[in-house]
Amino acid sequence: MRNAIRTSRAVPSWVPVEVQNYVFHTEMGQPIRVLARSQSCHASTIMRQIRKVETRRDDPLVDRAIKALGDENGQTKLPSDLEMMQALRRLSSPDAMLAIAVGMEQGVILQDLASGEPDHGAKLPADTAMSLALRGWIGCSNATSRVLRYRITPTGRVALRELTAATENQARAQAEAPEGFETQPKGTGAWAQAVTEARLPLQESPIVGLARRRDRDGNPFLNRAMVRASERLREDFELAHVSAHRDGKDAPNWDEIIENINAHRPLQTAGDGALPQVKRALEFLGPGLSEVAVRCCCYLEGLETTEKQMGWAARSGKIVLRIALQRLALHYEDMGELGPKIG
Repeated sequence: MRNAIRTSRAVPSWVPVEVQNYVFHTEMGQPIRVLARSQSCHASTIMRQIRKVETRRDDPLVDRAIKALGDENGQTKLPSDLEMMQALRRLSSPDAMLAIAVGMEQGVILQDLASGEPDHGAKLPADTAMSLALRGWIGCSNATSRVLRYRITPTGRVALRELTAATENQARAQAEAPEGFETQPKGTGAWAQAVTEARLPLQESPIVGLARRRDRDGNPFLNRAMVRASERLREDFELAHVSAHRDGKDAPNWDEIIENINAHRPLQTAGDGALPQVKRALEFLGPGLSEVAVRCCCYLEGLETTEKQMGWAARSGKIVLRIALQRLALHYEDMGELGPKIG
């Protein structure tokens, strides 16, 4: 029965169930009782879902997405998990928001900076923004304004943790896949194994936690340039794994890369891909700082765990990490590549 309902016009499977039922009923004319029988539930359940979605249509992005789903000639595509994860991570930063004008094809993710530093923002396609709003991962505080301002919701923060964990599990599985009975998996090692086992995939990034802190003078412990530099390194790190998986290559061997940096051996940094960009950044940081950047920015390892793994004194990790982020921001500024890659 459910398949028969969809014969007239398909609704993507990623669309939330309550939105699917709303589109089937309001846009395709399917009776509520038919929908209830197809899903083995009471008609009142479908009715509550439809009423709930109806109230959400005051949100321009949600309304626009529903109209696209109900349009016979409309095209609704699902953004990649990496694209949504990058957008949610950017929005999870303190005071970050998505600004998008009604009817525009892209928005800009900005951050309110108390220090007055310029924030040029990161572009976000309208399709991605509509998908985030339709899932309830972002919400608008004032739907009547000409320029809409969206912020991440508690549901969006949970989704960010789940997307991050799923992406890392996929990359880790690819890196640790056995290649034969006589060979060892590439891209792993004692150091990488210790990092992945010690880190909790669902915990908050240590960068975000430090960005909320203030120093003795009341200034942010990490300025905006440092946070964006860490985000850029993290994005390149993820893209390097995704690109390797897509091209059928071995995952990057971070053990070997860090070992070469500590031994002052040059890295192969030629090219414009994500992996050469990560190598150039880590090589610029040098021994010690490159490892703490990979641990905290890429693997999101906690500061206490990093201090224990690297043999540092307690509460010294945040100082070393800030020094690493200062140099990392300087590297990206010199390269003219500090802007994030979203959009």
